[in-house]
Amino acid sequence: MYSKDKAADLKSNRVGRKYALPTLIWVLILAVLLLFISLVCLCLGQYSMTMGESIQVLFGKMLHTQVTWKPMMEKVIFYLRLPRIIAAGLVGASLALSGSAYQGIFRNPLVSPDLLGVSSGACVGAALAILMGLNGTWIQQVMAFGTGLLSVGLTLLIPKMLGSTSNIMLVLSGVIVSGLMSSVMGMIKYVADPQSQLQAITFWQMGSFAYVKYDEIGSVLAPMAVGTVILLLISWWIDILSMGETEAKLLGANARPIRNVAILCSSILTASAVCLCGTISWVGLVIPHFARMLVGPNSTKLMPVACLLGAIFMIVVDTCSRNIAGVELPVSILTSLIGAPFYIMLMKRQKGELQ
Repeated sequence: MYSKDKAADLKSNRVGRKYALPTLIWVLILAVLLLFISLVCLCLGQYSMTMGESIQVLFGKMLHTQVTWKPMMEKVIFYLRLPRIIAAGLVGASLALSGSAYQGIFRNPLVSPDLLGVSSGACVGAALAILMGLNGTWIQQVMAFGTGLLSVGLTLLIPKMLGSTSNIMLVLSGVIVSGLMSSVMGMIKYVADPQSQLQAITFWQMGSFAYVKYDEIGSVLAPMAVGTVILLLISWWIDILSMGETEAKLLGANARPIRNVAILCSSILTASAVCLCGTISWVGLVIPHFARMLVGPNSTKLMPVACLLGAIFMIVVDTCSRNIAGVELPVSILTSLIGAPFYIMLMKRQKGELQ
């Protein structure tokens, strides 16, 4: 399947040669595109402005030049749109990177970052904070982050208790923990106040950047940065793991610690993303495949490209969510509308191997 093709490419050192552009060129192109799209999205909204005005306000404020723009422009850019764009870029990059890592670790292109229950666990933590009346977004973030990692820890513990640490057993444990957390979430929603708490919990589950502020971005910036750097540094080892444990051992890789580190870093990225904006589906599943179409399956090339593509995708989707209707749409609605047809197409391409 996917791992065999990838292993053959790695063994023959042919990964990337059949693709039109080198990875560095793709990274530069996507980085410029990310900057351009971010500037365009600063201009779009109910209070529209030209790109020239946006650039003038943005860099004029940073460089402390003389104020020649309307005060409303500054408020709209710095307090409404810029934090959303930064948060959307970070979340998109984190989910795409963790999805790339999971697909490599588990040797399956059909897995996503919430495979081991981190997203469902983080939602339970945030819902508990809302149910207990713990006001303050940072409290919800802390509880969401803690329960997300707790869910992953429980997923890793179950195979050890059963005496098996294979990838199949780990995936089955993730299904168990996700189901358990979904049941807990159902209980929380059942007892929540339908006039206030239930609405807040549902809004959290559907994902939104509407209320993101700079201090909330700062609270997850460090774990996101650490998880990203470590995953990029061990991306070569993830390629080795994707060839199978037997071949990984022959190549001198200690598979289990590398796998656990990659899972931990991916879970931190996913939990941080959920803390910032709630649950956003499909991004970690779909975006790595687009990156794979550009640079191939080699994780050292795939991961940085997936990060940039994820950031671009999420910024565009968030901008659409606040502009295409009279009211703001939850982001997960749009990502599902885009991701579901692509997933069907992917299953069609993989139906021979799946059978």
